Amino acid sequence: MKYEAIVFDLDGTLIDTLEDLMDSVNFALEKFGFPSRNLDEIRSFVGNGVKRLVYLSVPDGTDEATSEKCLEIFKEHYKGNSQNKTAPYAGIQEMLSAVKAAGFKTAVVTNKIQDAAIEIIRNFFGDKIDVIIGQIDGVAQKPEPDGVWFALEKLGADRANAVYIGDSEVDCMTAHNAGLPCIGVTWGFRSRAVLEENNAEFIVDLPEKILDII
Repeated sequence: MKYEAIVFDLDGTLIDTLEDLMDSVNFALEKFGFPSRNLDEIRSFVGNGVKRLVYLSVPDGTDEATSEKCLEIFKEHYKGNSQNKTAPYAGIQEMLSAVKAAGFKTAVVTNKIQDAAIEIIRNFFGDKIDVIIGQIDGVAQKPEPDGVWFALEKLGADRANAVYIGDSEVDCMTAHNAGLPCIGVTWGFRSRAVLEENNAEFIVDLPEKILDII
């Protein structure tokens, strides 16, 4: 094996969460009489955690207090809405099964709320993911490298033998900040051009192609 540990992003890499995120954002926006956002807008806003997602979704000039209230409404709604339309991308289950069968250590590092990340991953992937790192107090969010390093520590894996897999510029930055090569995937929330511009070492169009690299 070229690597011993694989660190995955979640949203846009393993699962498509856009529609559920959009529905919860729009539920919160409606409470304040704000215009709703469409799928393309939500796609461009995700990647840096739910606070930034909501803050970008509210109208320009919205005050901090209102933005925070909107965020809290979003969080509460998303608790019961995180798996209505969310599903793994085609080929992900098979890829993860092959990865586990080959003996790789696996982790997910995401800017998603920790409880939501755990619930979604355990529901869809069972024990295929060994370590889950979401929003945790004291651990800086991506693109800071802290979550990746924390995940590798929990896995008992060395940075020199790990690779990071994600779909966005945030993921490329996270990987490089952590000292890991990045495999960029094109089926997620960003284009191949974005991955190229952010110096992803590898770019794949299908989940099974990940196996050729690792």
